[in-house]
Amino acid sequence: MDTNPASRAGQYGPGDPSTHSTTHSPGRPAPNGEEATPEQADESAATASTTQPDADEVARLRQQVAELEDRWRRAVAEADNARKRYARDLERALAEARGEVARAWLPVLDGLDLALQHADADRDSILAGVQRVRSQAHEVVASMGYPRMEVQGAAFDPSQHEAVSTLPAAEYPAGAVVHEVRAGYGTPGQVLRPAAVVVATGDVDAGR
Repeated sequence: MDTNPASRAGQYGPGDPSTHSTTHSPGRPAPNGEEATPEQADESAATASTTQPDADEVARLRQQVAELEDRWRRAVAEADNARKRYARDLERALAEARGEVARAWLPVLDGLDLALQHADADRDSILAGVQRVRSQAHEVVASMGYPRMEVQGAAFDPSQHEAVSTLPAAEYPAGAVVHEVRAGYGTPGQVLRPAAVVVATGDVDAGR
C-alpha cells in the first residue's frame, strides 16, 4: 500500500474537481440560494417597497370609501322621502278630484229631491223638473270633458259609434246614423262611451 502523500497527490491533475475548494467568493450567490449579492438584496427591497401600499394612501382610500357610503345612504333616504311625499300628494289629489266630482252632482241630486217633493203636482210641472235635472246632468258630464255626442245624420264612425242595427232609409246615405238608441259621451280623441246607433243601408228596396 502506497502511503506517500506526494504519490497520492500526484494521482490527481490540476483539473480534478475533487481538489477544488467548496467555498465561494464574496458577492457570488451560493448554488443552494442561501446567500445573495448586495445588488440582489437591493432589488428585493425595492420590489417589496412597491408591493406594500403606503399608509397614507390606504387612509386616503378608506376616507373616499366612507364618503361614498355616506353619499349613498343620503341618496337612499332622499329617494324614500320623495316616494312617500309623492304618495301623499297623489292621495290628496285623488281626494280633491273625488270631491269635485261629488260637488258637481249635488245640483242634480237637489233637482231630483225637488221633483219627488212635487210628485203630486200636475204632469207638466213634473216633466219640466225632470228636464231641468237632465240638463244639469249633461252639464256636469260635459264639464268633465265628456259632452253628449251629436250623432243624428252623422257618418258612422266605429271609434265613436256602436251599430246595433241597420235600416234602409231613402233620406239618408248609406252608412249614415239614422237613429240614436243610447247616447254617447266624449270627444273624438277621448270617448267615455260610444253611442249605440242604427245605421242606414241605403238599399230602400231591401226593407220592402
